[in-house]
Amino acid sequence: MDLIFIRHGQGQHTLEPPNSLHIKDPSLTNEGIDQAKLLRKNIPLSDTDLVVISPIRRTLQTAFIWSEGIRCKKIVSPMVSPRMFPQKKEWKTLPCDVIMDRKEIKNEFPDFIIEKNSTNDLWIQGINSTSEDEFKTIGKRFIQWCKLQSKEKIYVVSHDGTITSYRQLLSNQTFTRKDFPKEAGWVNLRC
Repeated sequence: MDLIFIRHGQGQHTLEPPNSLHIKDPSLTNEGIDQAKLLRKNIPLSDTDLVVISPIRRTLQTAFIWSEGIRCKKIVSPMVSPRMFPQKKEWKTLPCDVIMDRKEIKNEFPDFIIEKNSTNDLWIQGINSTSEDEFKTIGKRFIQWCKLQSKEKIYVVSHDGTITSYRQLLSNQTFTRKDFPKEAGWVNLRC
């Protein structure tokens, strides 16, 4: 099975760091919208595809724009929510990475399915500041869930740190921030 991790398009929170990282619930920029539209050409979806999406506005918008007009299954899961990379236990979740409320997601993205197998704590806190051991447990559970979907490939719209954390988990290699995918870039991982 292939997991194709796609980083969301450019978000408002990336325009003027570090101050812009304190924007709560940032949307895609016009550039990010164009990047999401370009995904339609670069990675065309079909009605039989499965897309798993982080519960953050910019990832939801990326998936919505990319899959517009395609009746593929879209599942929102906190197991692919933002993750700090590298992990520093003294760091706290920034306002730009706070998970959206499930009711708000359902209201704004009614065609998306809210994943129900994760704990309420995971839906509130996500994986941003979980320890490496906790992430490995959650990550392995996510990979197992993906394998149960009986798909040759699953698309995951997520974040640079999350994607890099899953790359490390699946490859047993060490990566750095230099290995982050670019906005609307993708990484194919074989499981």
